[in-house]
Amino acid sequence: MTAINLNLEPLVEELNHDQFYRLCLANKDIAMERSSAGQLIIMSPVGGESGRQEANYIIDLGIWNRQTGLGTVFSSSTVFNLPNGGDRSPDVAWVQLERWNALTPEQQTKFPPICPDFVIELRSQSDRLKPLQEKMQEYLESGLRLGWLINPQGKTVEIYRPGQAVEVIKCPATVSGEEVLPGFVLTIK
Repeated sequence: MTAINLNLEPLVEELNHDQFYRLCLANKDIAMERSSAGQLIIMSPVGGESGRQEANYIIDLGIWNRQTGLGTVFSSSTVFNLPNGGDRSPDVAWVQLERWNALTPEQQTKFPPICPDFVIELRSQSDRLKPLQEKMQEYLESGLRLGWLINPQGKTVEIYRPGQAVEVIKCPATVSGEEVLPGFVLTIK
């Protein structure tokens, strides 16, 4: 099953960040995102293999982060209120500690109004590639410093950096966190 785009135009002209937050609170059992174009996206659950891979990536990033103390790691349950207008949930996210600490306690508790510095999107069996690529572009437009779109079906990793063309690596054994995540290397399973 793929994500479902729901047209709310007959009810509201545009769903803003606050309305989206209240909608999510009222429907806690439904995973939702909102694109920068205002589309409401109902996310389908992932299967066992995608969930396992996602958890391993979170663990690897979390271990690196505990050793360095440079930021904060988030799971796919976290919705970020992006500066470009979207409300998105990356599979794995990291925010530099100084940027995270600059938010108020209320901002940290709700959907944080910040774009992660780093994200991983993992393409599951049910995901179409083009919407994930568009989502990665939304992150870039909101201030993302480094992003990886891991595509097990295509055996590729797409690397997103601001002001640069997307780099596509075929069958990589590892990818580097570069200057954003110094010393972090992720093994692609």
